[in-house]
Amino acid sequence: MIAVARNAEAGGGPALGDAAAAPPLPRIAAERLGRVFETRSGDTVTALDALDFRIAADEFVTLLGPSGCGKSTVLKLIAGVIRPSSGRILFNGTPLAKPSRDIGMVFQRPILVPWRSVLDNILFPIEMLGWPVRKHIDEAKRLIELVGLRGFERARPDELSGGMQQRVSICRALAYDPQVLLMDEPFAALDAMTREELGIELLKIWTQRRKTVVFVTHSIVEAVLLADRVIVLTSRPGRIVKEIEIGLPRPRTLDMEFSGEFKEHVEEIRALFESDRRARA
Repeated sequence: MIAVARNAEAGGGPALGDAAAAPPLPRIAAERLGRVFETRSGDTVTALDALDFRIAADEFVTLLGPSGCGKSTVLKLIAGVIRPSSGRILFNGTPLAKPSRDIGMVFQRPILVPWRSVLDNILFPIEMLGWPVRKHIDEAKRLIELVGLRGFERARPDELSGGMQQRVSICRALAYDPQVLLMDEPFAALDAMTREELGIELLKIWTQRRKTVVFVTHSIVEAVLLADRVIVLTSRPGRIVKEIEIGLPRPRTLDMEFSGEFKEHVEEIRALFESDRRARA
């Protein structure tokens, strides 16, 4: 597996020939994970049913599936903001019972404080954690430079484009250095050109910061371009139909979308969606 090999190269995996060495724990694990919601009328809706998956440290995984299949619900369960109806989520081998500061989240739309500057928005979670803000200013400025917003430190959100605001949102999620970054369709509201640009920017950030990323999207092309592995879900109730390893070399570029290997992955996923659609017709 790509992520396990990466861990071994970094010294985190078992040594060759050492049969007694235990494999590294997954950063995130879902075991028979299910979630049922109750409507106002008292009816129940099963959003997710018996999901099993493992996500390694530093792995970039995309979740892909039809609208309403429970992708965002998976992120909320990993974030610990809702509880499973069945099964469990493990974080570093321990059952997750509540939100953790080691898990950050980026939403579909940037939720920035309108009267605060770019720099102060990025430092906002530091304040909420009660940490000394001054000690984190230099790191916040490094993040601003990393996402190409140098010179906009004192700008307010209404002075920024949508793509720039989302860059601030990503910086804010990274400011307190979480181990995991959950991203719920963060580029969906942007135009196609900005979306592609931010996808490549995100990969640059991930390469430098080495976080475990779980990224929800409706775009097959975006899922393949970004991921080490794509987890494909069925229509509701969401079940895992297949996990697809993406072996494209890194760093990724937009030109890869024209390669035969890239097109094969896209066609495979489209075929899975079509099969799911026919099964529910």
